[in-house]
Amino acid sequence: MISHWSTTAGRTIRAVRHSPAPMTYGLIALCCLLFVLGPASGLTPGYGSGDALLAAQRAYFRHWGVIPANLFEGTVRQALTPATALFVHGSWVHLLGNMLFLFVFGAMTEERMGRVEFTLFYLGCGYLALLGYAAANTTSQEPLVGASGAISAVLGAFLYLFPRARVTSLLPFLFFLPLRFPAWVVLPFWAGLQWLAAERSAQGPGVAYLAHLVGFGLGFLYAWGRYGRATRVKGAAAPVPEGENQP
Repeated sequence: MISHWSTTAGRTIRAVRHSPAPMTYGLIALCCLLFVLGPASGLTPGYGSGDALLAAQRAYFRHWGVIPANLFEGTVRQALTPATALFVHGSWVHLLGNMLFLFVFGAMTEERMGRVEFTLFYLGCGYLALLGYAAANTTSQEPLVGASGAISAVLGAFLYLFPRARVTSLLPFLFFLPLRFPAWVVLPFWAGLQWLAAERSAQGPGVAYLAHLVGFGLGFLYAWGRYGRATRVKGAAAPVPEGENQP
C-alpha cells in the first residue's frame, strides 16, 4: 500500500512539474491535501466525531483563519493569518467551488505571468483581499478562511489579459444550459453579483463577498499596471468550461 501511494505521489509531482502551469496545479493539490488531512473534511479519524469533531473544526479555523477583531493586535501570528487562511476551506462545497475557478482561470493566467510572478501575485492579492475584508469588519470574532480573495484576483487579471476568451457558463434561469460567452461578459457579471450580495449581506463572515470584490479589483489593476494595453492578449484559446459556483 505504501509503495502504491509513493508511486502515485511521484507520478503526480512529475506531472505537475512538467505542466505548463505547475503553480496553479500545485496550489490546487496543496489545498486539497490540507483539506483532506484537516478536520473539515471529516475523513481523519484522529479528530473524532460528533461534538468532538465540531470542536476540532472550530479550533482549527480559529487557529489558521483570519479573526478580524484580533488581526490588528500587532502580533506576528495574527499578521500571518491572512496567508495561512488562503489554504484552509470550510467544507467540500467551499473547496471544490474555489478549486474549479482556480483550475479554469489560473492556468492561462500563470502561463502569461510566469511561475514566480503568478505565485507572488496570487499570495499577495489573496493576503490583501482578506486584510481588506478584516479592515471593514474589525469587530467580528468569526474566523475567515478560504482562497476566494486570491482566486478572485486571478479572475480580475484574466479579464484584463484575455477579455475575448470564451467561457462556458451554466445559467440557472436558463435551466443550466451551457452557453459560451467572452470573459468580458462573464466576469463583470460575476463581479456585479458579488457587489449585490455584499450590499445585502449582514455584518460578519458568511461568504466574504467583500474579499471577492477587493481581490477582483486588485487583480485587474495589477494586470493593467503591469502589462498595459500594448501587451494585452486580445484573443485566446477558450479555457476549460466552468460552472456557476462562486469562489
